Amino acid sequence: MKLNLLSCDAQRPDRRAIAKCITEISSNIDGSLSNELINILLEGDTIDIEVDDKNSGSALRALRKLSIDYEIIE
Repeated sequence: MKLNLLSCDAQRPDRRAIAKCITEISSNIDGSLSNELINILLEGDTIDIEVDDKNSGSALRALRKLSIDYEIIE
């Protein structure tokens, strides 16, 4: 499943927790890349990630918990 991460609405986003979440839920992103993607997301640009279908439910819950808005692409 592909997700488009749109924005983070948290007042004080926890960069470390968001980067860890993206690394855990995505199928092809490592720690250093997730840190770069977090900077892009928090600047207001969207990012695309791919999530394994077996982890999709928990991935979406984790993103909502971190106040990250997303849309499902496929």
